[in-house]
Parts: sequence; structure tokens; C-alpha cells
Amino acid sequence: MRQTFTKSQLASLLVLRFFAGWHILYEGTAKALNPQWSSLGFLQESQWILSGFSEWIISNPGVLAVVDFLNVYGLIAIGLGLIAGLFFKVAAIAGAILIFIYYLNSPPLIGIEYVLPSEGHNLIINRTLIEAVALVVLALFSTSNIFGLDALISNHNKKEESENERS
Repeated sequence: MRQTFTKSQLASLLVLRFFAGWHILYEGTAKALNPQWSSLGFLQESQWILSGFSEWIISNPGVLAVVDFLNVYGLIAIGLGLIAGLFFKVAAIAGAILIFIYYLNSPPLIGIEYVLPSEGHNLIINRTLIEAVALVVLALFSTSNIFGLDALISNHNKKEESENERS
């Protein structure tokens, strides 16, 4: 089923897709280029429902290394998928889940104080949660079948099927 959008709807969704993709790609790339980066500091700050899981990750150096690797290259793959429109729904849903996990580790709730500085003064809703929700919206209103590598692959496959039917 192909979705149809007005020009302004499509343009708005494409801008949102590019901005989210760029932010996620940048975060992954910045971590990949910093040999000192580790999720250790972030996980040590976890104080909510995932704090026990975070403590388990921290206490297992091999698991921490895997989490760091998956975090860095997962962010890069998700960002590229969003920008290029390749495996777009998978990228958007994976991004939403990953970013929501960040939120669950350090939500802006009353009574929770963090050592690491945060951006602004938030209560319940912060940019992390907003970005996770935006990725869900992008997954629901996919634009990659109109503008992206998914559309090119789909058109190529349809062309091949059509040629095969004629043969």
C-alpha cells in the first residue's frame, strides 16, 4: 500500500527524516572517532528502571565492549538508513527503541539527580523522548518508498518482475 502525501507533508517528513538521521549519524560517528569514548559514564548515571541492567553491563567488561560497539555502529547504521531511505522502517524502529532505552536510563523525573550535565531543565519530556517519538512517526509515515534507496530498489524489482512476466 503506497501512502500519498501533499508536497508540504512530504517535504516536512523528509526534513524530519534528514534531521533525525543526521543527528543519529553524527552521534555515532563522533563516538567512533573518539578512542576514549565508552558508554560507561552514561551507564553509571542510570537511576531508573534500567539501573540494574546498566550495573550488570558495567560489571562485565566483555559485555560493556559489545554494548559500546553495538551502540556506535548501530547509531551509524540507523543514521545512514534514515538519511538514505534504505531499510527505512527497520532503521526508524531500531532508532526509536535505542533512543527510548537512553531515555529509560536517565529520564528527567523529579527526585532524580545526575552528575553529568543535561541540556536545559526538563520534566518528563526531553529531547531524547521527543526524538524517539519522532522516529515512530517517521516509521508510520514512511517516505522511503517515495524518496530513498528503498524506492529505487522497489522500482528495480518491479521492473525485473515485469520483464520476467513478458518472457
